[in-house]
Amino acid sequence: MAIYLDFEQKIKTIQEDIISARVRHDDAKVKELEAKLDKSVGKVYTNLSDFQKLQLARHLDRPYALDYINLLMHDKYEIHGDRHYRDDEAILCYIGYIGEERVVVVGEQKGRGTKNKIRRNFGMPHPEGYRKALRAAKMAEKFGIPLLMLVDTPGAYPGIGAEERNQSEAIARNLLELSDLRTETISIVIGEGGSGGALAIGVADKFAMMRYSVFSVISPEGCSAILWNDPKKAEDATKAMKITSSDLKELDLIDDVIDEPLIGAHRDKDGAAKAIGSYFLQELKKLREMTPDERMEARYKRLTSMGAFSE
Repeated sequence: MAIYLDFEQKIKTIQEDIISARVRHDDAKVKELEAKLDKSVGKVYTNLSDFQKLQLARHLDRPYALDYINLLMHDKYEIHGDRHYRDDEAILCYIGYIGEERVVVVGEQKGRGTKNKIRRNFGMPHPEGYRKALRAAKMAEKFGIPLLMLVDTPGAYPGIGAEERNQSEAIARNLLELSDLRTETISIVIGEGGSGGALAIGVADKFAMMRYSVFSVISPEGCSAILWNDPKKAEDATKAMKITSSDLKELDLIDDVIDEPLIGAHRDKDGAAKAIGSYFLQELKKLREMTPDERMEARYKRLTSMGAFSE
């Protein structure tokens, strides 16, 4: 059953009316309601607040990494384990094809339903997950295969076991190794990009965000609890932190904003997958027009320019 947010209630009503009209085979009414729906979608989704965009980024129906992998890839094979400790299922690694292009895809997976969420640790990777991601990235480099990374996590897992196995080192190692990877790399925030847990698979030649995704150093709830001792001020924190794709593009912290369907990836999964696939293939073609040294130099300049400002 589809889940609707507070600001989507009018859209829900129209969509239900369309279903009823189709059952009655009232084609004229369907056409009228579809026009009304398009108008309502345009009005609602072009005037979203930052907090509403955060709600969309976390929407339970929003496609996760595995959804995109299944929609985009064919002849795929999953890569398991970090060859040190265990297989962390919060991180997915696949080798296969997107169109005619051979590719390695690494993604963070939140999971749906109680059992799946526990299995995927709610999308919060342990250090072995990041080491698995790095193993897949190194394999891609070895065989000259481009790497696509799909970011979607509330953050790296902060548990005692993760700290004992050196969570911070695993993240830092990925930042170092991915910045020096010789193959073409593209990273996309598909939902929630949380702190170092997102950065660990976010270093790439091209770093993009979906229209309704967010990227932050801390959750708005955590921020409001620290600054105002009131988690209920999350909406104020969301606005102040500037975590939406449009904000980060304006601050020149990301390369591109991918135009997922206006109604949102949670309402049009196929359209969202198509947008990601098109962006990946288009940017990969541009990267291949550069020599490896030119690409590495451009990556270096982009990474070292982050955080620069003038008064």
